[in-house]
Formats: sequence, structure tokens, C-alpha cells
Amino acid sequence: MIIGVPKEIKEQEQRVALLPSAANQLTRRGHSVLVEKNAGLGSGYSDEEYIKAGAKMVDATKEVFARADLIVKVKEPLPAEFPFLRQGQILFTYLHLAASKALTEALLKSRVTGVAYETIQIENRLPLLEPMSEIAGRMSVVMGAYFLAKHNGGSGVLLGGVPGVLPGQVVVLGGGTSGINAARMATGLGADVTILDVDVERMRFLDLTMGNTRTLYSNEANLHELMPPTDLLIGAVLLPGAKAPKLITRAMLKKMKLGSVLVDISIDQGGCAETSRPTTHLNPVYVEEGVTHYCVANMPAAYARTATQALTNITYRYVELLADLGLEGACKKQPALIGGINTRDGKLTCRAVAEAHSLKYEPPL
Repeated sequence: MIIGVPKEIKEQEQRVALLPSAANQLTRRGHSVLVEKNAGLGSGYSDEEYIKAGAKMVDATKEVFARADLIVKVKEPLPAEFPFLRQGQILFTYLHLAASKALTEALLKSRVTGVAYETIQIENRLPLLEPMSEIAGRMSVVMGAYFLAKHNGGSGVLLGGVPGVLPGQVVVLGGGTSGINAARMATGLGADVTILDVDVERMRFLDLTMGNTRTLYSNEANLHELMPPTDLLIGAVLLPGAKAPKLITRAMLKKMKLGSVLVDISIDQGGCAETSRPTTHLNPVYVEEGVTHYCVANMPAAYARTATQALTNITYRYVELLADLGLEGACKKQPALIGGINTRDGKLTCRAVAEAHSLKYEPPL
């Protein structure tokens, strides 16, 4: 099979979908790997490393899409890439279709087979989303602490406090992978941390494993009560494949202190706050109701080398299966891949996305 790795064109997206070592493993299995020129530079991987690994360098994005049977990316295609998609081709990447009807319609029109990292589920885990959730969760506290600084428009609260001064208050909405990692980072800084969730068993687990962190059942009343003292609010809500629920209302934000910070990790799926809208690494924040909003839609790209390595560690085995066996053969070998199929031959094959856009759902296979 011919595997294509285009250069990511989303603003400030520095990750690349395959490491040179992964390209080498694929070529040794008899596959051809096409890598767009400079695709790996943002993550610290030169064209020469890919050439040594056995990959072939291609000058233009259009050529990568035209020649490859399997396109492996990091982020969803942007409008400039829509015309390159075609029937018979597999697109393997983060898609987040529930947050974009335009992208959903473009994939359906192209009749490409869109396989999304974020909807491949094994038991209750989303293994291809977890490494990026870990990075985003840890990064949310770093960014939140940065924008709490007075010279960055914040309230001037140091999350860890100092002897004789109380620490900052951090509230994490959601006890999944990103939420746990956010809480661990905040606790490590010495902040006062509360995690909200609706899964009682999950809260029991958090209570046992994170002794310095409080847990609280997530409902509107508890959120309203927590807002006034909160310095950093982290939205880490996830419904696999579906649009994020708007759990943080404008009325809640009005109760927060001037200069407090909201980091909405859920922004890839539309955001969990009524006031959230996507931002970029070049212009990461805006202020609503006196609260600084950090809503960067590709947070892990800030730490591109770590993110690329973590992502490829988990995606490579699926890329290899798709290359060796094709879609149907790979799905027989690893049934979890079926849940990743969001579009196929002009049909919408992810129920959560269909519900988000009020479109017809059809089974993937």
C-alpha cells in the first residue's frame, strides 16, 4: 500500500503523523511511504531522516493525496485540502466531526473513508486520544497559571501560594484522562483542586488515588457554588465522538473573579462553555465576562516533539494493520477500528456525529 503523510497546514500545527522510525518499519514491510517536504521539521525531524528511513519525499500536498491509498494525518483536513480527498482512499486522523458540519459534508461529498482516532474505543478507553489528552491536561495548568499572572491580564494569583498565603483554587470539570492530568499538575504546584464528575465509581477511584484532590458530583448547583472562589476553571468534558455539552454557562462565569482563567480543553468537540470559541497558539486568549478564555483547538502542538512521539507510539499499530490488511481485514483483526469509521462511500457511519448534525446514520460495515 502507498501511505501518504502530508504537512499539517492548521495554524501553528507543528506535529507530524509518522516518525521516521515508523516510516522505516512500513517500508520494511513492503509498503511505500510518501512524506511531504518539511512535514517533520516542526517536530524536529528532517527530510534526510525520512529519506534514510526509506520514505520518498514529495514536494506538494496535492501529490501526496493523489498518489496515496492511505493518508495519515494529525489534524482534520482544512478547506484547502477538501478537493484532494477521493473515494477509495482511507483518511486516518483526528476528525472531531461533531464540531464541524462543513467538514462532515466535505467528507461525505468526497466519498472518502474517514477513520477518526478519537472514536476508536476499547472497553471504556479511547487509546488514540489518550496521549493527546494527557498532554492537553498537563498543559492546561501551565497555560492557566501563565495567564493568571497580572502582566498577562490575570488576577495575579500564584496557584501554589506561599507560606502564610492560601493557594489558588482550581476546578476541573471532568475526571477523564485530561481531567486527571490537569488535576495532578495543579496538585503538584500546590493548588487547591476540586474535580467534578458524574461517575460515582470514577470519583471513588480519584478519591483513593489522588488524596490531595477533592471530588464533587457535577451538577449545575455545585458549579454555581464553586465559581466565586475559583481562580482557574478547566473544562475537560468528553462524550466520545459527540459534541461537548455546554455545562459552563455565562451566568456561572459572571460569578467568577475578574482576571480568573478558563481553559477549555473540550474546544475540539465544540467546547463545554457557552462563551468558548476556538483560538490559536498565536492568539490564544480573549476575555468574556471578565474571565480570560484559553481555547486553543490543537493544544498539544505547542509541544510538538513530545506530542508526535506519543501519538505515533499508539497510532502506528493501527496504521500497520490498515496498510497490511486494508480496511475490512484490519477491522476483522482489530474490531475497535470499526468504531473509528466516521464516513464511508458518502455515508455517515458514526452515530454520535449523525445525531450532532441531524443527519442519517448508516452502519460502517
